[in-house]
Amino acid sequence: MTVSFSISDLAREFDLTTRAIRFYEDLGLLQPQRLGPGGRNRVYSARDRTRLKLTLRAKRLGLSLTEAKDIIDVYDSPRDSGAQLKKFLLVLGDHRRQIDEQMADLQANLDEVKAHEKEARALLAKSEKKATTPTATTGAQHHAA
Repeated sequence: MTVSFSISDLAREFDLTTRAIRFYEDLGLLQPQRLGPGGRNRVYSARDRTRLKLTLRAKRLGLSLTEAKDIIDVYDSPRDSGAQLKKFLLVLGDHRRQIDEQMADLQANLDEVKAHEKEARALLAKSEKKATTPTATTGAQHHAA
């Protein structure tokens, strides 16, 4: 007996909308069997469930759906595990480089924000010091009264 899942089963299990699951299907990540009148009922296999699980894992890693599909398709192909691992390493390496670039950009942005904060604090301190220091004119007028 084969295990099968409805779209509602998968949506509930993975906390997704049925629309999201249909989107993954449109991208070719899932390939449910169509049953019922006009093929309206989708029946997902254990393979589809695994592919969905791997897709969501890839998304959590920050991979695009295209990258996820490439990796998952390699696992579905009859190639040996060495080819699969090489493909996986290539995709992960590209993704890591993108993240490294993003981190460098974010660090530069953060450094710039810190510099502006420091400058603003210095200007504020200088401004507050001027506001609390009595001027010679104010002191002379105060003594005259």
